[in-house]
Amino acid sequence: MKVLVAVKRVVDYNVKVRPKSDGSGIDLNNVKMSINPFCEIAVEEAVRLREKGVATEVIAVSLGDKACQEQIRTALALGADRGILIETDVELQPLAVAKLLKAVIEREGIEFAILGKQSIDGDNNQTGQMLAALAGMSQATFASKLDIADGKATVTREVDGGMQTLELTLPALITTDLRLNEPRYASLPNIMKAKKKQLDTLTPAELGVDVTPRVKTLKVSPPPERKAGIKVGSVAELVDKLRNEAKVI
Repeated sequence: MKVLVAVKRVVDYNVKVRPKSDGSGIDLNNVKMSINPFCEIAVEEAVRLREKGVATEVIAVSLGDKACQEQIRTALALGADRGILIETDVELQPLAVAKLLKAVIEREGIEFAILGKQSIDGDNNQTGQMLAALAGMSQATFASKLDIADGKATVTREVDGGMQTLELTLPALITTDLRLNEPRYASLPNIMKAKKKQLDTLTPAELGVDVTPRVKTLKVSPPPERKAGIKVGSVAELVDKLRNEAKVI
């Protein structure tokens, strides 16, 4: 069984994001980039499936400019077998990403796909659901436990009321939550081996997908600074301010 795992290049979660001075986007100059944390969990789960003998091959796919090869190589160092870069300079939005991944699924004969539930930059939480719908795959989002046997996947997922267990018929897709696993660290020997693993490059045109953005970003700005709090001398003063200034009671 071939497993597809998507990896997205994002600003490292330890970096404080700053907009450009003209508000046209995020300032990426000299900024550390890394794999989206939820995608890293997806890579770990895919590799564990191969180590159990459930999966025969793990294919790491990233979409974007040439710099995304760095994140694919990281996924290869973590245990993925080969990588595919869908190279484009266009700002990809969730629907375009889903269409491109669907094309790869059809091209490679993928039976199982694992995506992070969302990326820490866009926070859209859309691509996995869109991809499953387009590809006609069973889906389970926010997975915290996964077992695959006899052509079926049993997924425990987190919902508002607690935990929900679903049984999916393959082909299927899941999106990962934080508690699914703890990603391993890439060892130096594996980092060296990753440099020699296969990494193919495709374009949206080769896959027959139009990636023209449907939404235009007009401006990027930081959130307004919060005003400092104040101390009150009595409960009566607090109630007065809540009633007459904040107008919440």
